[in-house]
Amino acid sequence: MKLLTLFRTKAANWNYITVSVFAALAAFSCYTSMYAFRKSFAAATFHEAEFLGLDYKVWLVVVQMLGYMCSKFYGIRFISESKGKNRAKYLLTLIGISWLGLLGFALMPAPYNIVCLAINGFPLGMIWGLVFSYLEGRKSTEFMGAVMSVSLIFASGFVKTVGRTLMELFSINEFWMPFCTGLVFLLPFLISVFCLEMIPVPTAEDERLRTRREPMNAQQRRKFLMVFLPGIIITIVIYVMLTALRDIRDNFEVEIWQMIHVQDNHIYAKVDGLISLAVLILISLLILVRDNLKAFQLIHLLIVCGFVIAGLSTYLFDRQYIGGVAWMSAVGLGLYMAYIPYNAIFFERMIANFHVKGNIGFIMYLADSIGYLGSLSILVIKEFSPVEISWAMYFSQLVYVMAIIGACCTVASWMYFVNKTKSKKNIFIQTQDLNVNEHFNRSVVSTKF
Repeated sequence: MKLLTLFRTKAANWNYITVSVFAALAAFSCYTSMYAFRKSFAAATFHEAEFLGLDYKVWLVVVQMLGYMCSKFYGIRFISESKGKNRAKYLLTLIGISWLGLLGFALMPAPYNIVCLAINGFPLGMIWGLVFSYLEGRKSTEFMGAVMSVSLIFASGFVKTVGRTLMELFSINEFWMPFCTGLVFLLPFLISVFCLEMIPVPTAEDERLRTRREPMNAQQRRKFLMVFLPGIIITIVIYVMLTALRDIRDNFEVEIWQMIHVQDNHIYAKVDGLISLAVLILISLLILVRDNLKAFQLIHLLIVCGFVIAGLSTYLFDRQYIGGVAWMSAVGLGLYMAYIPYNAIFFERMIANFHVKGNIGFIMYLADSIGYLGSLSILVIKEFSPVEISWAMYFSQLVYVMAIIGACCTVASWMYFVNKTKSKKNIFIQTQDLNVNEHFNRSVVSTKF
């Protein structure tokens, strides 16, 4: 404890840029390390294993997703009401429980070990909200959130590469591999949490530009929903599709690459690393836009472009104008251009634009919980469909649906929130009890993009 106090004192004297970079790297490292406990099992294929007529790996994905989804529903209250005092303790406890789930998965015989993935998944669902709470409400949140969020892209491929390397170099079987991968990343996780605890609190200027972030009780959460209900519904529809598509790519990436005849074990990290860099640059540039309404509109534009890239690249692949590697790279870029903003900056700029004194934990976990419910439903539909279809084909068909519906819904969201911002009187009347800043920024209201 004394050591932490000493480092906190030193960090308090750092300049703002140093603090922002340090916080971003700590959050990235923490969430990347967490991914080793969550997604390492996806590096295995469990060839020809079935349970009750259903593919064994699909069982693992579904059961872990059930645990993760339940965690998101629980997190709607837990994260939004969290005050930050015990964040480090929560993070360490959650990762410990998750790791015990992987130990049970290794020790118990298949298929009975499937249930251990639920124990593994539930605690991990709350880690994102706890880590992001260190970053939100600052003028550099775009940069820090972008760095943290690209771990969603980079970590997935990186962890699979580590997992498959462990199996090849040390002859670790598919059941012990997830536990061993977690062991590799345990120390980096502990160091990352320590670094997060060193981060100074937001400055007065942060609070002026982005609104002070406070816990939200049940009454405040209900009022928030009622004020922005149409926009939130549209946002959740978009997020459900993105989450489903991203989960299929994430959990069955190995199978998709094999189906398009790419066998390189390092391809996951290579492609996802390049996508991470591109998305990081695009989102980080928004830090240059101080006007919250303009930034909010640019975020919508970025999401629309992501849908277009994903749909167009899939069309070109189907017509054999581009190869498999180019397709997976382009569709991954488009997917994450649309998905990452919802995990990093969409709700951050939304709260800042409307000057709501709350936190993004509530709305993010509301979207996440419904998103994973939709993702689980789409996965189950595929498995119980009477038509046999490969993961690569199923994925490409979903991309078409997502690209069309997603782009249209994003434009609708764009129009709704711009009109809501300009309806200054309407916003004030509906949200004055929600701790909306009474001095709503006139320049933001009148800004035209």
